[in-house]
Amino acid sequence: MLPSRRTYGLLLLGGAIAVITFFFNPALAILGMLLFDLIVLALTIWDGWRVKPHRVKIERQVASRLSIGRDNLVSLSVEAGKTTADVRIYDKYPIAFGISSMPLAAKLSPNTSQQLSYTVHPSERGEYIWKDIQVRQLSPWRLAWHNWQIPQEQKVAVYPDLMGLRSLSIRLTLESSGSMRRARRMGIGTEFSELREYGIGDDPRFIDWKATARRGQPLVRVLEPEQEQTLIILLDRGRLMTSQVKGLTRFDWGLNATLALALAGLHRGDRVGVGVFDRQVQTWIPPERGQAHLNHLIERLTPIQPEMLEPDYLGAVTTLVNQQTRRALVVVITDIVDSTASSELLAALGRLTPRYLPFCVTLRDPQVDQQAHTVTEDLPSTYERAVALDLIAQRQMAFSTLKQRGVLVLDAPANQITNELVDRYLQLKLKNQL
Repeated sequence: MLPSRRTYGLLLLGGAIAVITFFFNPALAILGMLLFDLIVLALTIWDGWRVKPHRVKIERQVASRLSIGRDNLVSLSVEAGKTTADVRIYDKYPIAFGISSMPLAAKLSPNTSQQLSYTVHPSERGEYIWKDIQVRQLSPWRLAWHNWQIPQEQKVAVYPDLMGLRSLSIRLTLESSGSMRRARRMGIGTEFSELREYGIGDDPRFIDWKATARRGQPLVRVLEPEQEQTLIILLDRGRLMTSQVKGLTRFDWGLNATLALALAGLHRGDRVGVGVFDRQVQTWIPPERGQAHLNHLIERLTPIQPEMLEPDYLGAVTTLVNQQTRRALVVVITDIVDSTASSELLAALGRLTPRYLPFCVTLRDPQVDQQAHTVTEDLPSTYERAVALDLIAQRQMAFSTLKQRGVLVLDAPANQITNELVDRYLQLKLKNQL
């Protein structure tokens, strides 16, 4: 039980009256002040205990699987008793999370309920504990805060960006019913899907003349991108992937991109496999199809953390070649410094051509771009800008070497890599480059 501002105000008022009367009768002033304070404290305690039979009921609703790097909603359902409830709520969230606001305040009429909410922003994957809910409820005469805890301990796990996966799934579904149908009408693809009547804008080259002769009306072949191709994703978890970019490690950005690309591949009917490597391939998940495979990928990849080890690109590619004999799109998600420091990566990706279609994806730090394009006025800032420009130039030289060897390249800011990678994959499918 805690005194309210009104209680402190009454105590100060009693002290002020005692100071004034002290000059006329000191003994009476002191005795009167003590008596007044005792009465105020007694009323405060009694008023505070009056809250106990009318405590609010609170229940927390939070997903058991949170998304890293996202604002995850936490809801508190507050139900008042037979009296008006003025409450302050302190939810004991994991201290590693960033939050939007705390404490939460509400004033409820008798026998009503209200939903309060706040968001948490986890920056690391793992398991966390939500502890009890601390509640303060103001007494009827507003003299005291009745303070107690509601047992609500709850375990949650922080996963990769599941919110992003849900959004991507909706987007892919809409595209399948929209732009993909338009692409099929244009005849983009290699696999026969169906015959339909010729319409304005259809390519005459796709008219099926035998079917047209049998039906007596023009019919065109509808083609769609080939399915059941193979997509292999190699995710680097080595030293360069441990650095922080926009609040997350490069590895976390790469893991989000890996799962998003896997979702896109599975949605397009391809077989998707994933390997995670440093000095050796630590995790290998063979290519499979279907939604169940995506859930398997999420559960297997979520516990993995980056390590301060130099990655063995040649070893990872050798393992891939031994495991995957048929042609596949091989996406290596990593980072690159320059041609010299990344010579092993260049050699490994060059080894994949022409049997496979290698695709190098690098996660750039947007802060380097900002430094490189910011006008400077002092010597230290000018030096930093020169270093940033040199890093960008060295990366471009390495990418040029990769392109000369037939390797596809995507270099994008780490916080934007997911969307750009998925878009690039969908373009490859539409153009039948695999």
